[in-house]
Amino acid sequence: MARTVGIGMLGSGFIGEFHTLGLRYVPDARVVANWGAGVERREAFAARFGSRALESIDAVCADPEVDLVVVSLPNHLHVEAVRSAAAHGKGVACTKPLGRNAAEAAEMVRLVRDAGVFGAYLENVVFNAEMIRMREMIEAGAIGRLTTFRAREGHSGPHAAHFWDADLAGGGALLDMASHGAEAARALFGKDLPVRDVFAWGDTLVHSDRTRLEDNALMLIRFEDGRVATLDVSWSSKGGLESRFEAYGEGGKIIQDVISSPLRAFIERPAGYLGEKVDADTGWVYPVPNETYAHGHDAMMADVVNAFRDGRQPQETFEDGLVVNSILDAAYRSIKSGHWEAVPSSAAAGAGA
Repeated sequence: MARTVGIGMLGSGFIGEFHTLGLRYVPDARVVANWGAGVERREAFAARFGSRALESIDAVCADPEVDLVVVSLPNHLHVEAVRSAAAHGKGVACTKPLGRNAAEAAEMVRLVRDAGVFGAYLENVVFNAEMIRMREMIEAGAIGRLTTFRAREGHSGPHAAHFWDADLAGGGALLDMASHGAEAARALFGKDLPVRDVFAWGDTLVHSDRTRLEDNALMLIRFEDGRVATLDVSWSSKGGLESRFEAYGEGGKIIQDVISSPLRAFIERPAGYLGEKVDADTGWVYPVPNETYAHGHDAMMADVVNAFRDGRQPQETFEDGLVVNSILDAAYRSIKSGHWEAVPSSAAAGAGA
């Protein structure tokens, strides 16, 4: 019989619910304690999922029933949460991006290493069924040598105020969304292939009334052997969430659209929640069936909990999160300089992982 893993959930908002729902098929794993901003919200979360609502990050991390802390909090709270989990000797899994920048990510890597605790990076896109199959086909040689990768991710803007605050978030659409594409590119090209440099553009084209962060951006990631991934992200794309990934090889191509749904409906009355970042609730709508599975959260949370229980490395580590932050830091430097910016060699191939 598998050992029960008690989860301490930090965050009772949108992504915290996704991570908790992702545990539903993981045997002997359950949320036993939770914290999030706002008493009513965290108590409602506790009532829904059968956990205990506690009064602070540290209280969750110190709770004797908690084995593994899941950080589903805004970016500015990640370091604090990881520091508390490490101090209490708890395993910790943290949502993307790991830090607001590479310095924060490096500090979190140091914290878990020094404490000798488990650390997992919660990047769901590499766990969706389409991405897993795409990687399997590429590794089997179905399209020959992978030459380029392209990602397009967009929606009409974040759902929570902290995303728009430059100090709290640390970055705009690039940090928020291209973090997905950057790790997907690494997964497909191979994590042993270092990233050489990055070229990027970003600007505030639509939402200058509410933020100084970029709401549209483009990024080129050049790997050490010269192959390139192109990432195109937007916070001003109407019509619902876009999440498309394309792999091109010498002998073919593979294209996936994570949000494409075989289900469509024309409705005159709202039917409740239809899917992430949906802009309309009547007329022609495209509800996403089993969204937690479709977005990769089921497989991601299963990998994290089983790796923790088995005492092995998860598929996505804190070191992977550091590489992604290092890539994005180079992108922000490129936006300012107008030139290709190098990714430090210490981070380019996995921070020594």
